[in-house]
Amino acid sequence: MIVDTALRPADLGPGLERFWELSGQKLSLLSRRDPGLEAPVHTVQGKYQGRPWTDWTRGFQYGSALLHFDATGEERFLELGRVAAVASMGPHLTDFGVHDHGFNVVSTYGNLWRLVAEGRAPEGPGDRRLYEQALQVSGAVQARRWTTLGPGRGFIYSFNGPHSLFIDTVRTLRCLALAYLLGQAFRDEAGREVSLLERLKQHLLLTARHNVYYGEGRDIYDVRGRVAHEALFNTLDGSYRAPSTQQGYSPFSTWTRGLAWAVCGFAEQLEYLRFIGDEQLAPEVLEAARATCDFYIEVASAADGVPYWDTGAPGLQNLGDWCSRAADPFNSYEPVDSSAAAIAAQGLVRLGLYLDDASYVAAGLTVARTLFQAPYLSEDEDHEGLILHGVYHRPNGWDYVPPGREVPCGEATMWGDYHARELALCVGRLARGEPLPVFFGPPRPPRPPVGAGEQARRVGPPE
Repeated sequence: MIVDTALRPADLGPGLERFWELSGQKLSLLSRRDPGLEAPVHTVQGKYQGRPWTDWTRGFQYGSALLHFDATGEERFLELGRVAAVASMGPHLTDFGVHDHGFNVVSTYGNLWRLVAEGRAPEGPGDRRLYEQALQVSGAVQARRWTTLGPGRGFIYSFNGPHSLFIDTVRTLRCLALAYLLGQAFRDEAGREVSLLERLKQHLLLTARHNVYYGEGRDIYDVRGRVAHEALFNTLDGSYRAPSTQQGYSPFSTWTRGLAWAVCGFAEQLEYLRFIGDEQLAPEVLEAARATCDFYIEVASAADGVPYWDTGAPGLQNLGDWCSRAADPFNSYEPVDSSAAAIAAQGLVRLGLYLDDASYVAAGLTVARTLFQAPYLSEDEDHEGLILHGVYHRPNGWDYVPPGREVPCGEATMWGDYHARELALCVGRLARGEPLPVFFGPPRPPRPPVGAGEQARRVGPPE
């Protein structure tokens, strides 16, 4: 990436204004969908379609409306997101089969709770308690999906099974973090108390050690900052066995959306650990955050900050020195992934603010400037997507290839649109000199879990 170090948040003002205008148009189109249809995953010829695999995108749909309200103050979008979330997200709270609670539940109930806690949304009778209970249940359910590798070692396993640690699950840790802050007790067999914070930290540490590479010769493809989509473990003896991937090209290249989840997830957890005053793991997590951010900037992205879908995609050799020029979403060899760019940009900004390092902030703003204009910003009023040229599952061939093209292009993904809105919200607050929104709400002291025999009490941020 060629980072524009002179770029400032206010410089993106005109692009942000147009972004939110289009965001409202797209959300209005989506609101006309039959709520009984499958969760919208990615667009095909401009219309959002479902893709049965796991139902991990519904929260992004309703959460997008809440983010739009947060940025614009248009109350109809608050009501749209709130009503849809309360009516439809219940089954996701007790979904024991997935590792996606941080996506579905934090994007909906988490945003609702944050908006009320920040005083940005009105609070009806019982609203806050409803949001808190949803987050508490979700965090405990997610923590139950646990593989123990030995004393003090374990992780939230993916839908592939108890041997499988996904890089994207680092962002699911937000639901454990919120449940802990809200005082949720987690009791396992025979009433054994389990610390949600301890499970969060174990998962975070294992991800940093096994899904991220540090240029230390772990294998001959060990380049500092590259990530493996999946780490595989022998669940009988607890040993790490090998890298793997489900959506990338190979275990020894980097699926760039997985990299983006790491860039964003590690930065957010550093903010959280600092907030709760538990920074014992911070040096190791910071090294993972720095390594992945540096790899994104120096290796994975094209000059304008947008990556192709995998750093080892075989067709990249036909594009010559692709990293020295802007990404080409209309090339004939490999698709770009704008959704990875939207996710990573926020992480770059957050790490820069955490470290007081303007270079990372400028990198995130460089990516944002690219996304908030053509050819990525979707200005077709009939297209339901907001950010074009996203990719879902290249190996499975699930993405739409337009007639006359060789690779997918011109379509959007629900997570790409959601994270672009998160990014735009962050940039807007920076431009106004306001602090970034954080998933754990406004500053307040953490609360200990409710122990056995204690009377249930109201928890959450102070009035």
